[in-house]
Amino acid sequence: MTRALLVIDVQKDFCPGGALAVEEGDVIVPGINALMTDFPAVLLTQDWHPAGHSSFATSHEGKSPFDLIDMSYGPQVLWPDHCIQGSLGAQFHPDLTVDRADLILRKGYNPDIDSYSAFFENDHTTPTGLEGYLRTRGIDDLTLVGLATDFCVNFSAVDAAKLGFKVTVRSDLCRGIDLGGSMQAALESMAEAQVTIT
Repeated sequence: MTRALLVIDVQKDFCPGGALAVEEGDVIVPGINALMTDFPAVLLTQDWHPAGHSSFATSHEGKSPFDLIDMSYGPQVLWPDHCIQGSLGAQFHPDLTVDRADLILRKGYNPDIDSYSAFFENDHTTPTGLEGYLRTRGIDDLTLVGLATDFCVNFSAVDAAKLGFKVTVRSDLCRGIDLGGSMQAALESMAEAQVTIT
């Protein structure tokens, strides 16, 4: 069994001062760096949106950040413009040990569909390619950390479990947004998928 640490979206825009800041999003960085040394493989995900992405509130006239709309693939939260390709906000937190990563997976680059999960876009069918990468490396045990607990960490963990990976989420090294009860819903979703939360 080969283990990997999957670090979700620890980027400037999700940290205090960023466009979609998660409270205490920067506090978890030293702990994540320390944890990297315990794993034979480290993988990072990076939210990577083109300007004018369909998940941005500014792309929908009369809509505000955090409004919920129906897209062709289902419900979609509208976000402030964030993690735009090549922008400062899309960069990893400056203290994150990026050089330790075996792989950096960029997601959310399709302008027509958002991608919370590291495994699938929000239609839940279009793969990112991460599953194939993990399988070919013989990795079947994943520990997830990062931002945000109730969105990208949650969706990634649930998808990984559904794909048959052993999945642990280190809740002390995650932080959430908690949008309308989304934290509780995420914890229930992960528990139902038999994700271990420590």
